[in-house]
Amino acid sequence: MGRFAIFLMMGLAMAGCSKLGMLSTGKNPSFDGQQFRGGAKANRSDRQHFVATVKPVSKSLEGAIGAAEHQGIRHCIEYFGTSEIDWEVGPQTDPDALVVENDTLTFMGTCRDEG
Repeated sequence: MGRFAIFLMMGLAMAGCSKLGMLSTGKNPSFDGQQFRGGAKANRSDRQHFVATVKPVSKSLEGAIGAAEHQGIRHCIEYFGTSEIDWEVGPQTDPDALVVENDTLTFMGTCRDEG
């Protein structure tokens, strides 16, 4: 009976993630049911300040926003061990003020140094 409960809970968790658009079958998770290409870049001398980009935004603006936030979080966890970010342009930015050029969404942020 214990194994059944564990499998049931895992199935429910996966179903919930799928509905939220976060279930992934590959390296990159899906956002709003779509896959986006992207990454985060920073100068080697100052990895705390970064720029995250994803494309193609034309698939889903909502999904692109989630994917760009994900790229920033991955960057900050990798270099600073935290997902805390002070966004200059980020997921809380008014959609009309977002930087979208050539079907690419750009976020800018600063990782909080918890150390």
